[in-house]
Amino acid sequence: MASQKKLRSIGTHDGTFHADEVTACGLLLLFDLADKDKIVRTRDPLQLQACEFVCDVGGEYDPSRKLFDHHQADYVGPLSSAGMILKYLLDTHKINQEEYDFFNQSLILGVDAHDNGADLQLPGVCTYSLVVANFTPIHYEVSRETLDQAFHKALDFSYGHLDRLWKRFHYVKSCRQIVAESMNHHQNYLLFDKSIPWIDSFFSLDGDHHPALFVIMPSGSHWKLRGIPPNSQERMKVRFPLPLAWAGLSNDELQAVTGIEGAIFCHKGRFISVWETKKDALKALELTLSLAKEEQ
Repeated sequence: MASQKKLRSIGTHDGTFHADEVTACGLLLLFDLADKDKIVRTRDPLQLQACEFVCDVGGEYDPSRKLFDHHQADYVGPLSSAGMILKYLLDTHKINQEEYDFFNQSLILGVDAHDNGADLQLPGVCTYSLVVANFTPIHYEVSRETLDQAFHKALDFSYGHLDRLWKRFHYVKSCRQIVAESMNHHQNYLLFDKSIPWIDSFFSLDGDHHPALFVIMPSGSHWKLRGIPPNSQERMKVRFPLPLAWAGLSNDELQAVTGIEGAIFCHKGRFISVWETKKDALKALELTLSLAKEEQ
């Protein structure tokens, strides 16, 4: 009976834990739908029936009854309990479509794929799901208390990661108007008077078709001239590299080659350079474009 359920509680399976139910619990905590001290790790049907939310156990997927399992034969979708909870947050208007897409693209798709055996296990690549798995006790024969303690350590990690993602999303969004205003000048560079996250907003604002080649903005006490990627997928490339003669140079060497007194550093990959002042960075941009014209 719904009246017998303990509000703000979560039931999930005991024993070894995985990233999907840990993340599902983390999402419910992040959006203030449950309490950490009301998480019950069990497979006992009676105890699960008393929980408001049941994740990754119980053999039913029914969001209307707050049941989120994906192991039963009659569920054939791609979601794990993490994806099911994220979709529940969308369907109950706790998050909007943009926020759903952000969480899905930045984390949950990978968690679902890992739990369903669909992700690629690449040598040398440690995913979020593998980090969560590393919280499980090293030895197999451990007490229930030890497993529960390890689960809550993993949950703390997951919650912290989700919380930072959520705050970063809102910070990036708060800077979107600044990016839009700079883009409206339709110049071959974007200029920001403070250091901000710009790249996601730039490409979401049709940056693929914008003429900007570089970004100029503060970098600590200095200024940077950074090449813009050709699109949002190829972020390690640039539309227009810095001059080859500058690659890997710093301080006196870079000053000698550029004739700019405030020269500090140019990365050997020719995608970013650092200068003393905004004026120096603008000079470096002008020189970069003029040198390219001379070579044509």
